[in-house]
Order: sequence, then C-alpha cells, then structure tokens
Amino acid sequence: MAKVGIVMGSDSDMPVMAKAADVLTELGVDFEMSIISAHREPEEFFEYAKTAEERGFKVIIAGAGKAAHLPGMCAAIFPMPVIGIPMKTSDLGGVDSLYSIVQMPSGIPVATVAINGAQNAGILAAKILAVSDEDLLARLKDYTQKLKEQVKAKDARLKQVGYKEY
Repeated sequence: MAKVGIVMGSDSDMPVMAKAADVLTELGVDFEMSIISAHREPEEFFEYAKTAEERGFKVIIAGAGKAAHLPGMCAAIFPMPVIGIPMKTSDLGGVDSLYSIVQMPSGIPVATVAINGAQNAGILAAKILAVSDEDLLARLKDYTQKLKEQVKAKDARLKQVGYKEY
C-alpha cells in the first residue's frame, strides 16, 4: 500500500500530528512519522524531502508553526501532494502559520487544512490515495458512515435526555 509521510518541526507538534496518524491507522494506511526542523537541520530536511518518493511516499502531511516553512519546502522538493497543517501558536494563535502555508507561490501548491486540523489532513491523504485504491475507498466510505452514525446517536441522546441533561 502507498505510504504517507508525516513530518513535523518539533515534538511539541506531536499531540496534533498524532491525530493524522490515528485516522490513517484506522483506515489501514501505512505511514512513517518524523521530526525534522527545516530551519535547524536543513541538510536532514533536504534529504528527507529528496528521498521521500523513492521511499514510497505518495503524500506528505507536514505540520508547522510560526514561520511554517516545512510544508512549503516539502512541496518545493517532493513532486506529489503535500498537505500542510498550520499549528496553533501562542504568539498569533496559528494565523501566522496558516498564512505562511496557504500563501504559496504559483507552481508550489500545498493543500492546507484548518489550524491544528490533523484529522482532516489524514482523511485528505487517504482520499488522495483512494483515487487508485478501491479497498481504501471502501474503508473511507465505512469511516464516513461511522461518523454519520455517531451524529445520529448524539441527536437521539439529546432527544432522550434533553439539552439540560446532555
């Protein structure tokens, strides 16, 4: 099965990035997770991005905060889709990260999810892979049905106990 690379600039990003890993695990998508700082270890970063394709990655999910160069630099080097996750920051609440990731120059696109939106990044990576994997597409449909059933169960509980007891 195609692999997804999950990369983050700091271990402080792990609680958010783990949500992408969790959804990929649930969907049966193989991934590799790494911590690499584009600013503090540029040689290691370039090696990661340059060898990602030959290591079997079809999509990279890159999370970054503040200047948030990691997703854009991955997209500049890696020829396949990159999904950027802007991290919520203490300075500007993640808007700085969002702007940095979403405002890529023409020719270097980065699909960008919401601030701390790692679960959606994992789902989007799976949807990209499902274009050529019918089994994964079926698992995605099941996953979507499960989400729908969770909402229906919450609505049924609300109707049963009322809003004050919910």
